[in-house]
Amino acid sequence: MVALTVVLVLAAGFAVQHFWAGRAQSVRAPEVVRAAAPYGGGQQGEEAASGASAAGAPGAAGTAAAEIVVDVSGKVREPGIHRLPAGSRVADALRAAGGVRPGTKTDGLNRARFLVDGEQVIVGGPTPAPGTAAGTVPGGAAVAGAAPAGPVSLNTATADQLDTLPGVGPVLAQHIIDYRTQHGGFRSVDELREVNGIGDRRFADLQNLVRP
Repeated sequence: MVALTVVLVLAAGFAVQHFWAGRAQSVRAPEVVRAAAPYGGGQQGEEAASGASAAGAPGAAGTAAAEIVVDVSGKVREPGIHRLPAGSRVADALRAAGGVRPGTKTDGLNRARFLVDGEQVIVGGPTPAPGTAAGTVPGGAAVAGAAPAGPVSLNTATADQLDTLPGVGPVLAQHIIDYRTQHGGFRSVDELREVNGIGDRRFADLQNLVRP
């Protein structure tokens, strides 16, 4: 009887263990999802993947960096070389140069015209006469107002006429008149370099627009 009782107890124990081991258990899916999220399920993962894709895409950087270089001179607040995105217009170049100086006439400028790399935009120059070529830039694009109808005479021009030249204001116009008065007139355009306020850059803008 004792042996039979022991056998029954052991059998019951095995049955309980088998039942316990075979019971239904809850699925731990939330833990699996949370563990996988840092590797690609979160917003940071998406941003990182997006950044890596953009960095590795051939030509992506080159397209974003496409630009043109233009020289804006004349009556603007910040004349000089400016870099602009490809496809920019004359209006964009004027904004990059700080805007047009007050009182400057821009009737000869087509602000909607597309710019090309390497061109010069002169603001405030004398308006070309009807039928006169306004000047060209690389690629053959016309630049309205880029050249005067005829050179301005340094020896006979009034202060107002000199003021229409790019980069020349009332003060510089008076300096030119004072120089020609003191030296008996200009014998050559190169003498402009000796006028107070005219440096190499401004002389380069003026030398083709004036004559003695």
